[in-house]
Amino acid sequence: MGMDLSMTYREIESPDDPVHWRPVSMVRDPLYDVVELTAPDLALMETSAFIRLDGIQQLGFVSRVWPGAKHTRYEHSIGVLHLTRLAIHHLRARLGESRFTDQDARTVIAASLLHDIGHYPYSHAIEELGAPILSHEAVGRGIIESDEVATVLSTRWHVDPAAVAAMIHGDLEGLTPGQRILRGLLSGTLDMDKLDYLPRDAHGCSVPYGGVDARRLLNALTIVDLPDAAGQQPGPRMAIDDKGVSSLHSLINARQEMFDNVYWHHTNRACMVMLLRAVQEALVDGLITPHSLTGHDDASLLAAMRAPAMAANTRRLAEALAARTIHQRAVEVSAGAFELYGRLGNLWFGPAARRNVELQLSAALGDLIGEAVSPTAILIDIPKPERWKTDVWVSFTNPPVGLRPLMHWRDVVGLGDENFKRYEEHRRLIRIVTEERYRGIVADRWEALLYPLLGGAF
Repeated sequence: MGMDLSMTYREIESPDDPVHWRPVSMVRDPLYDVVELTAPDLALMETSAFIRLDGIQQLGFVSRVWPGAKHTRYEHSIGVLHLTRLAIHHLRARLGESRFTDQDARTVIAASLLHDIGHYPYSHAIEELGAPILSHEAVGRGIIESDEVATVLSTRWHVDPAAVAAMIHGDLEGLTPGQRILRGLLSGTLDMDKLDYLPRDAHGCSVPYGGVDARRLLNALTIVDLPDAAGQQPGPRMAIDDKGVSSLHSLINARQEMFDNVYWHHTNRACMVMLLRAVQEALVDGLITPHSLTGHDDASLLAAMRAPAMAANTRRLAEALAARTIHQRAVEVSAGAFELYGRLGNLWFGPAARRNVELQLSAALGDLIGEAVSPTAILIDIPKPERWKTDVWVSFTNPPVGLRPLMHWRDVVGLGDENFKRYEEHRRLIRIVTEERYRGIVADRWEALLYPLLGGAF
């Protein structure tokens, strides 16, 4: 069942003035050609919080490797809005109006536009520092419930700002039954976020990965009722019909390929760990507050960390990032080095402990070569362990012999989360990166430098 882009939005959004929801403007998009926008859309896009997203690159430092990848969270958010509207149109055409109300539809569409509103500069790295840094969803809740955005949501969208924030934050207790179903469009295996960012990132990088048949997957969306015997919480759930099985598999494969070839590229990761340590030093010195970070975009944060009043360690790394003097990989550790990989990997969960090991490594390097070495000369890059969730149900109108009308995706295709997690663990590398002048010595003597800090040889 197809979707007609010329449909007016009043069919699914009908407050007192239906004209209010007709498209009044449009933007050209490299993925979708034309994205139509309503007056309420534009009202949210004109808030200062949303405009800030235009200064935050979707891929952080990836453009240092692929110069075309300068697309921002601003345009990505518009793309997610567009896909969410198409999904709502399709579900209404397929299932009628009984599954969710117009209010539910407006709430999820508003949330789709605002899902990244609390994002920190330079992608996700800053969140890895942990408390007192909040998640971008928690930051977004504060922004959405603040005066500027909340006023637009209340007066122009006719939705409850708290419900929009709950939709993004995952607070199911604050949602209506229809909103709980539609939240599957924002978070989960079938979310519109992935359906936009994977092809958009691939397009920006001009790489052949990230290919997703978005239209076929959207056309396969449906809502099913899980019975008590399903082994999960019974009730309505976002699902796909059997025509979407292959498209969902391509989405999962696209995500793996993009991590493998783009997101985990060694230059991007070296930049990220330099940024993370620079922000961490500024926080330790009390020269940047967690709250102030949420007001920055990429350029303003880097400028703030290069300011003369900033601590030397922060300023050194920020100047190096600005000058593109990037730390170089000296050692790569795979999951095959089981114990070492595990010990280093555990440092991801303790940012302060990782910083302490980095300080000791740099000091040990200075002792080894008999000269002063900066405290940020050696850094440890530990990519975030990814969560692979394929909690999707498949509905068959006429199931083949041996299959049932409603089955979990893993039972249809014979693949489960553990298969994708195993691939991720074998491809995800932990790297020790250094200032270029020390790369050779660290590559040669890393065992003597590192093992004493981790409790001996392995």
